[in-house]
Amino acid sequence: MREGEMLKIVVPASTANLGPGFDSIGLAVSRYLTLEVMLSNKWEFVPKTDEVKEIPTGKENLIFKVADKLAKQYDVELPPCLVYVYSNIPFTRGLGSSAAAIVAGIELANELGGLCLSQQEKLRFASEYEGHPDNVGASLYGGLVIGSHRQDETDVVHVPMIDLDLVVVIPPYEMETKKARNVLPNEFSRSYAVEASAVSNVLVAALLMGNWELAGKMMDLDLFHQPYRSPLVPELDSVRALAKQHGAFGVALSGAGPTVICFAEKGNGARLYEKLATMFPTHQVEQLSVETQGSRLYKMALEK
Repeated sequence: MREGEMLKIVVPASTANLGPGFDSIGLAVSRYLTLEVMLSNKWEFVPKTDEVKEIPTGKENLIFKVADKLAKQYDVELPPCLVYVYSNIPFTRGLGSSAAAIVAGIELANELGGLCLSQQEKLRFASEYEGHPDNVGASLYGGLVIGSHRQDETDVVHVPMIDLDLVVVIPPYEMETKKARNVLPNEFSRSYAVEASAVSNVLVAALLMGNWELAGKMMDLDLFHQPYRSPLVPELDSVRALAKQHGAFGVALSGAGPTVICFAEKGNGARLYEKLATMFPTHQVEQLSVETQGSRLYKMALEK
């Protein structure tokens, strides 16, 4: 990056799990974190939208922490930058705001440090930082990702095109991932784990085959996390019941919640959105789409 140049980094939001695909399935959605980056004499992050108005403005910012950690792995020192931060991803609502920041930090370090990382290398670092590949994989690749993150390796299957309408019901309260994880059991019996993983396997197959009715059925049969988290999100059951009556084939907690995401066949989203917006006036109801592009970076000359 040279004087007189600006970097623009765009990273999509994501929904994780899709019901039973716990910590392994992610889908990129049409909300975005955008950075505008210019060389400066110190690191400064300037929030430009309400969703990020409370972010740290210095080196304690998550984006810097990720970028700095990655650069140090390659013995590279990053030049200080002024970073304008735009986002319409709601914070701590289950739409991958922190995963988007992690991917943005990786893209920032990769470009400023001249690291020339492959997508696989970016994925591995992001998954190690986040602990699982679902949200970060979706933000990095776009589309649908099915991933396995292990101690020595991370693998994903990337499905760029999955043609669905999405409607999210976003409650007015936040949900910290730590709190949502604390309600989960520490272990399952073998028979329970076999049943739960079989449901997840069938979900993936149904999504790839476009068998939406079966995919929705598997979302409801999740045993890994929704039965334990649903008391934390009292809207889940009522959104599910209403959405199924008005065009949704499947409903799930988005990540750890509290956002509830509804999946509909292409063309059914508008009707579903109208009904849910009417029935949940105190919630933020949005019609989204699957984002087929992952994180991307542009270089632009600054106006003189």
